[in-house]
Amino acid sequence: MHDQPKYVPLRPSEFFADGRSARPITEGTVARGHLKDDTLFYTGKGADGKPANEFPMPVTKALLLRGEQRFNVFCTPCHDRTGSGNGMIVRRGYRRPPTYHSDRLRQQPNGYLYDVITNGFGAMPDYAAQIQPEDRWAIVAYIRALQLSQQASIDDVPAAARGQLGGAK
Repeated sequence: MHDQPKYVPLRPSEFFADGRSARPITEGTVARGHLKDDTLFYTGKGADGKPANEFPMPVTKALLLRGEQRFNVFCTPCHDRTGSGNGMIVRRGYRRPPTYHSDRLRQQPNGYLYDVITNGFGAMPDYAAQIQPEDRWAIVAYIRALQLSQQASIDDVPAAARGQLGGAK
C-alpha cells in the first residue's frame, strides 16, 4: 500500500494522449453544492460590485430573532448586547470596536456589514467559517434593529400603539 501507482496532479503522463495526468472537466458537468451563483446572498454586493443595501430575503420576525440569537453568540463579546462596542473582552484590554450607532456605520449599506462579518475588518476576524450566510444576513438585520432602537423617538411609534408604552403620551 505504501508504493501505489497513481497520478500526481499536474505531472506529465504517458498514459493519456494529451500527456497530462489531470483530466479536463467533462463537457456539460454541472457544479453541485457550492455553486454560489447568487452574488448578493453570498457576497453582499450588487451587480455593480458595490455593497448592496437590499436584503436577499424578506426581513421577518423569525429572521430578526435568529439574528439576535447569533449576534448574542458571536458579536456580544466585543460589541456588547446593545452594539455600543463595550463587550466583555474590551473591558479586559482588547481593542474597542466602533459603535454600531455612529453615523458612519448607520449610513453604510447592508452589504458592507455582511462583508465585514464574512471577511473581517481591522482587528475583527472573519466569521465566514463559523457563521452561515443566512445567519450573517440575520445578524445584519438585527444590527439594523439595534440601530433603530437607539435612535428611535416617540414619533416612530404608530399612534395606535403609543398607549402600550409605559409613561408615553
